Amino acid sequence: MATAYGSDSHSADPHGHRLPAGLRAPFEARTWRELGYLFLNLPVALASFTYAVTMISLGVGLLITFLGVPLLAMTLAGVRALGAVERARARVLLRHDVAAPAPVRIKGEKGGPLAWMGAMLKSGDSWRQMLYAVLLLPWALFSFVTAVVVTVTGWGLLTYPLWHWVFPRYSDEPGLKLWGGENSGSYLNTPFELVLTCAFGATVVLIGPWLIRGMTYVDRLMISGLLGPSQLASRVTELETDRGVVVDTAAADLRRIERDLHDGAQARLVALAMDLGLAKEKLTEDPEAAAKMVDEAHGEVKIALQELRDLARGIHPAILTDRGLGPALSALAARCTVPVKVLVDVDHRPAPAIEGIAYFTVSELLQNVSKHSQARNASVDVWRVENRLMLQVSDDGKGGADASTGSGLAGLAERLDAVDGLLVVHSPVGGPTSITAELPWRG
Repeated sequence: MATAYGSDSHSADPHGHRLPAGLRAPFEARTWRELGYLFLNLPVALASFTYAVTMISLGVGLLITFLGVPLLAMTLAGVRALGAVERARARVLLRHDVAAPAPVRIKGEKGGPLAWMGAMLKSGDSWRQMLYAVLLLPWALFSFVTAVVVTVTGWGLLTYPLWHWVFPRYSDEPGLKLWGGENSGSYLNTPFELVLTCAFGATVVLIGPWLIRGMTYVDRLMISGLLGPSQLASRVTELETDRGVVVDTAAADLRRIERDLHDGAQARLVALAMDLGLAKEKLTEDPEAAAKMVDEAHGEVKIALQELRDLARGIHPAILTDRGLGPALSALAARCTVPVKVLVDVDHRPAPAIEGIAYFTVSELLQNVSKHSQARNASVDVWRVENRLMLQVSDDGKGGADASTGSGLAGLAERLDAVDGLLVVHSPVGGPTSITAELPWRG
């Protein structure tokens, strides 16, 4: 995105204080970059308009023959190339970075020229870039003339006392003739008139950058709306990505459940069956040994049941379904190795899916507190802001948590993003750590 005025330079007065933005703007690099962009608009627009209108007219005229179809397709390919140039120009001069639209997709297994032409003609992105090439000319003409007039008038009048001597002499003083005949009229040649002209020029110079900024804002809107990817296509791509994340997460959860069953409860139950078989064989020969083995098997049953309860809680805890988020999070906090204070301030329960995501988000964050934080105290706060559910897990540990290093926090952020959620980590080295999650109230 484009930067604000003042980001390109740090002009200061002699005492080291920064000048107000209004006084600084005419001398900033941004102003002159944007002015250069407006100056280039006209030649670029003339070339784009001429190409687009000429080729479209020729292509439509030749539609009565087969030559019109490939000509229109090549014309659209050409305006896509012009769009790439315009995005690069905006990136360099306006500091406005717009992503390129998705490439033309050829449906079906068979490609070839006919498939490419059909895909190009059906591409909405290509026609939007064609529209940009046509609409740019009238806007470029207006913005070019306005920028030239304002810039030349402002700086010309501001510096008028330095160059007014170039005019012929009238009444023994050189000056700019405003009106009148050859031997009469009004001239800008007195000291008062010079000061007044200079003041008017300074006013135009100070207003000019903001007028230029407003005109380039229109250019930014046109580039974003017509040369970038369509919002629908971007949303489809985002949903496809989110669907992939959800599918991968579900597959990982299934693998985790299968592994826990195989390595935990299943292995323990197999050992239990073997122990009971041995006890059955010893029941008549050595009743005391059989009784001891049955007693050990009873202990194994208790452990297996606890593992199954933990596994079921990892899928979806019963307390969450029966009593809601507050009691479920309190139960989570009770199992944490660090003392945790829980505060849930929601008047209604969110959607069941969102409630489950919120529960497992807090569960994973509290596990991180137990394993890595070295904290003495932690807290969990849950509240609602309009249609968003907010979660915050804080601790007074050593800090240094970072979601950008591919850690578990990165995976958690991806899972939240898949449901239009957000994860914000604030964890300076030395602590404290505060991790905030934002979820939609209704999934």
